[in-house]
Amino acid sequence: MPSFELILFDIDGTLIDTGGAGARSWTWAFEHAFDRPGVDIGKYSSAGMTDPVVARKTFTEAIGREPTGEDLARLIAAYLSVLPDYVAASEGYRVLPGVEELLPRLHDAGVLLGVTTGAMEAGAHAKLGRACLNHFFLVGGYGSDSEDRVELTKTAVKRAERLLGRSLDPRQVAVVGDTPLDISAAQDAGVVSVGVATGKYDLDELCAASPDHALSSLTEPFPGIEN
Repeated sequence: MPSFELILFDIDGTLIDTGGAGARSWTWAFEHAFDRPGVDIGKYSSAGMTDPVVARKTFTEAIGREPTGEDLARLIAAYLSVLPDYVAASEGYRVLPGVEELLPRLHDAGVLLGVTTGAMEAGAHAKLGRACLNHFFLVGGYGSDSEDRVELTKTAVKRAERLLGRSLDPRQVAVVGDTPLDISAAQDAGVVSVGVATGKYDLDELCAASPDHALSSLTEPFPGIEN
């Protein structure tokens, strides 16, 4: 029997790399929704932030004032309107090492899979859709649920419990992510944290966040799962 009943995966930098499609979509959104060409979210945000936080921080710096709720809705809607096309056209899009082998193996082992991501739900499905990965994930917590990674992680766990019709032991729930923010969200949600160094942070940087497990990539044996 596997050690985990539920495994939640971050998307960007953990499962796939969009090759910059997300950043290009934000740039388009700022230009077309607020007449601010050339906005680079990388100057104002960091890996692991949720989409609402990225939108708010970048808007404040690029526009020079705090956004209203209506501003954020307009900006995010513009972003989502082009994201699927940018993902589909991205020459740098790729599925990260080990993912296409690990997901079916976990599924076959009877592990319930989900996502925990700062992306808006529609954006998450667009990013996973190009690689035909959506069908592996029955539940999720998204940036559209909360701008706080801890809360959206808890939301994903609650959705899994509703699906299963019972409570889950936190020791049998794992969160897999490529940033210290993913690790801290898992810790604060009271579940097992698994860092994977396939994003912007190397293994030493992830280990500094004290995850329960740390992997160089998902090609390595996954903790608690027979290989």
